[in-house]
Amino acid sequence: MADSPREISQLLLEWSKGDRNALDRLMPLVYEELHQLARRYMAIEPPGHTLQTTALIHEAYLRLIDQKEAPQNRTHFFAIAAQAMRRVLVDHARTRDAAKRGGGAPKVCLEGAVLPSEEQAQELVALDHALTALAAVDPRKSRVVELRYFGGLSVEETAEVLEVAPVTVMRDWKLAKAWILRELTPAAKK
Repeated sequence: MADSPREISQLLLEWSKGDRNALDRLMPLVYEELHQLARRYMAIEPPGHTLQTTALIHEAYLRLIDQKEAPQNRTHFFAIAAQAMRRVLVDHARTRDAAKRGGGAPKVCLEGAVLPSEEQAQELVALDHALTALAAVDPRKSRVVELRYFGGLSVEETAEVLEVAPVTVMRDWKLAKAWILRELTPAAKK
């Protein structure tokens, strides 16, 4: 945890005003929390995933550097970081699927990890498609799923990021889960 929540807030403010160095000073202060977030993401992934927790954090950091959306506060920062990590994992799954279909050079795993199954990679991509489709119909519900499921945010933290009441988050969460389940169920697509 950081030495001072005020220091984090100040660095987020500087970053939102365009000071790219503020993000570099912020990262050591929030690294442990980002590592916990990345561990949550990796726990969802199949064993032997070729992307390691630290690499996920570093890839997300590279995306945060180019982030156009300025974080409003600490919770919002972690929501943006969660979204960046989700994108990294989805892109990784898509790349893996493309390579399996002959779209790239063979992968060499330096740590001897086994590639996740094609089915697991397809499930992650299918979930991303369902979230994208939900976002087209109801962006807030999609964002609730992203923040709660992928970001690990509480109902209250999600409500703070989205600037809605916690009861709205709970309602959106329930409806979004039902909608996504319907989208992912093969019988529903017939």
